[in-house]
Formats: sequence, structure tokens, C-alpha cells
Amino acid sequence: MLDLLKGTRVVSFNHFLLGPMGIQVLGDLGADVIAVEPAEGAWQRHWFPANKNADGQSMLFLCANRNKRSVALDLKSPKAKEIALKLCQTADVVAENFRPGVMERLGLGYEKLKALKPSIVFASASGFGPDGPYVERPGQDLMIQAMFGLAKITGSVDTGPRTVGVSAADHHGAMVLAMSILAALVRRLRTGQGCRVDVNLMQASLDLQGESLTTFYNGAKSPSEVPPRYVGGWYYPAPYGIYPTKDGHMAVSLNDHAVLAQALGEPRIAQFSKEEAFSERRDELAALVAQCTARKTCAEWEAVMTPLKLWHAPVQGYDEILADPQIKHNKAIVTAKGATGAPLTFVNHPARYDGKPAEVALPPQKLGAQTAEVLKELGIGETEQAQLEKEGAIRRQGA
Repeated sequence: MLDLLKGTRVVSFNHFLLGPMGIQVLGDLGADVIAVEPAEGAWQRHWFPANKNADGQSMLFLCANRNKRSVALDLKSPKAKEIALKLCQTADVVAENFRPGVMERLGLGYEKLKALKPSIVFASASGFGPDGPYVERPGQDLMIQAMFGLAKITGSVDTGPRTVGVSAADHHGAMVLAMSILAALVRRLRTGQGCRVDVNLMQASLDLQGESLTTFYNGAKSPSEVPPRYVGGWYYPAPYGIYPTKDGHMAVSLNDHAVLAQALGEPRIAQFSKEEAFSERRDELAALVAQCTARKTCAEWEAVMTPLKLWHAPVQGYDEILADPQIKHNKAIVTAKGATGAPLTFVNHPARYDGKPAEVALPPQKLGAQTAEVLKELGIGETEQAQLEKEGAIRRQGA
């Protein structure tokens, strides 16, 4: 197991995807992450993408909850709130992604925790931020993609606006959350000063579009942000994009037109200047390339284009990704034994440290699997735990 954050405790009050995935990064790095969930389990345990499960476990839960200990507390109970407050005081980081104001109503808000422990790093993730005109508005990935550009630029002239195909704002927001917490921890090491960190889906979605938005707002405006057919984005030149082949699709990236013309056997491609590739003739050039690429398979184009050092790549599906030799070499997708005993496949932490990849040291746990363990660390013994469980304040048994 990686030990970069060994000795750092994170108490996580997170649900859905952004919060759990961002905190999972810290667990991958060796932090002691304690995931506090309600007695019935957090939302992500009960939502099943594709209407499928893995040995009864939700895929949404599995993708973002490894390397965490599970503690189940009913925060409607005053005694459970006392336990949560005590637990927070043992933490270096407290993270949450409730709607703004919920942690304050629970008696676990930043100002209270800071008064008790000035060095605390308090990380809050939300849809739009902790205040402002949208503070009461529900923040959810699909709506964020629609409101802030991702759906518009991902569509095409044929389809109109489209979503990215994954919860892109959630996924990127999770990395922003992890990065921001780490930055606050670095400052604390230097100064001893705590920090409130605020991350939101809205700005995560804008950050994903940094190149596009900077181009647009600095004078390169277009009649539409919807990309032309085949081309990868509104601000790219043809033929940069995805093209049909005889057996699928392939990407054609930035290449010299003359060399591409030679590879595709179409002299007219060489006649397009760089300026024309950005102009109204962009559609014409892209269509010409598409006519050519459709004549051969991806493998046949690989044999033609690779010797010419043309930038290209086949469009791979998920089965092909799993078999990809570089994926295997990097251990980018790993299989480990899950909490129920069934083997599970995970997308691994996306970095290596001193050449070492991360590990699934603790697979996503059954609900409340470590409640007894963590409460014992807080000095709450078996007799008191049994009474708390009887009262419904805690849940100790896995489910």
C-alpha cells in the first residue's frame, strides 16, 4: 500500500460521486479514511448504474469507495452527533458534500470544528459553491453539463447537444477536491494553519473546458460551439477528429496535409492550406478524409500511417481497453477480492510513485464494517456500543 499520506486521518461525510471519489484518492495515497454513512447506508450504495450489481453491491459504490473504513451513524441521534464530533476532532481533514448549511445544522460546521481544532482542513464540495444565487439549487452532473457548456460542445450538427457520456464534472471535480485538500495540507505542514476548501461542480466543468473557453472569450468566436461533422471541437481545424473505417472508427490528429494525402491516396487533401482547414472549407476537408478512411480497416490504416509517423489511433471499446497492452503494463485496471469475497475490477489510482502503482488495500466495505473498531479507538467500549446500537444511534454489522 502507498504510504504518502500515512498518519493523515480523513473523516468523510460524502455521498453520490464527486465527494466519495475525491476522498478515495486520499485513501489510495495511504490516508486513514473513515467514511461516515447513515444507518441505512449512503446514497451511492443504493443506486445501480445499468441496473446491474456485483454480488449485490452497487457499481456506483464500488467505483469510489475503496481504501476507506465504514462507520454507520444515525446523525439524527444526539448521541451519534456527539460521536461524529469526537471523531472529527481526531481528524486532519473533514470532508463533506451535503448541500450548503447541512453540516452547520448537524453541529459539525467549519466554524465549530475550527474553534475546537484550528489546524483542521475542512473540505466542502457542492454544485455551485457555498453561497450565491444558485446556493439552493440542486447541483447534479447532467444539469451542470447542460448549463455550463459541456453538452453544447460535445454535440454535433447531427445530434444537437449531447452529454459527455460519463459524469465528467463529478469525476474532474473529485480530482480538484483531492488536489485542493492536498494543497491545504501542504500549507498546514509549513504554517500549522488550517483551511476551508470549497470545490464545486460548476467550476469543475469550466476547468475541463479551459482551452475552449479561453479561445472563445479572447476573440475566436464561432457562430456555434457545436463542432462540424467528424471534427473534434468547434475550435479545431479539419481533419482533427474521429472518422469511419471499414470496421469501426479512428482518430486523425494534427498532421501535415501532404503526408496525410499520401497515406490516404487523395491528392486533393494536400491542396488545403492551414487557414482553409480552420475556415468554411473545414466541412469539405473533413468529408473528403471520411470518404477515404472508410475504405480500409483500422489495422490496415495502422500499417499505412505508422511508417509515415502520422498521428492516428483506433477508437477502442471497453473490452479492447481491458486487453490493451499498455493498460496491462501500467496496471491501470486491476482486479481484487471484494468485501463479499467476489472478485471485482477497479480503475486504479492514475499515478505511480517511485515506480509503484497504488493498490486496493481495502475494497469497498460492507456498511458499518469498522464502526466497532473506530468507536473503540475513540474510547467507546463494547457495553456502550451495544447500548448505542440498541438505540439505533450506530450500526455495527456489515450489510
